[in-house]
Amino acid sequence: MRKIPSMLTLGALAMFGAGPAIADHHETGHDMSGHDMKGEEVAASVIDTSGEEIGMVRLQQTPAGVLVTAHVMGLEKGEHGFHLHQKGMCDAAQKFTTAGGHFNPGNDQHGLMVEGGPHGGDMPNQYADDSGMIMTQVLNTGVSLDKDAPNSIWDQDGTALVIHAKADDYMSQPSGDAGDRVACAVVAKPM
Repeated sequence: MRKIPSMLTLGALAMFGAGPAIADHHETGHDMSGHDMKGEEVAASVIDTSGEEIGMVRLQQTPAGVLVTAHVMGLEKGEHGFHLHQKGMCDAAQKFTTAGGHFNPGNDQHGLMVEGGPHGGDMPNQYADDSGMIMTQVLNTGVSLDKDAPNSIWDQDGTALVIHAKADDYMSQPSGDAGDRVACAVVAKPM
């Protein structure tokens, strides 16, 4: 039986420190509490369609999968599709279409509710509150930060995290009918 991405939303999450405009890759690091962790860690700025920085995302390899921590502001209130996409390119002038489709190393169907799914990059929708902020943690079991893993985000094209205007319906092919791409972060640069 295959594991699907699961979500752990925290009531309070420490604010990220200032970070680089693109992915910052570390072979080892600490979790948000300062505990030593084995594996890899990536931090990247999230930009909107005007190219302005609106938040940060951090990916950390864990024994269970990749922990995706995000703090993003300036979004419309409501649910938003939240995915890893196949190319590490966030061109705001092209409304982030440069990020390609969903990261899908297993050539699976799209959606958490579909037989034969989900894509490795499919994750649960995230909710922006009245102020337009998403503050969340999601455990994605479909990807890896291990460069030698078959589902590694470190491939020729790199990988981006994309936030969509609408909620993913978890069924429509190929991408869940989540609407326009409104925010993007390069989490793995193209090689």
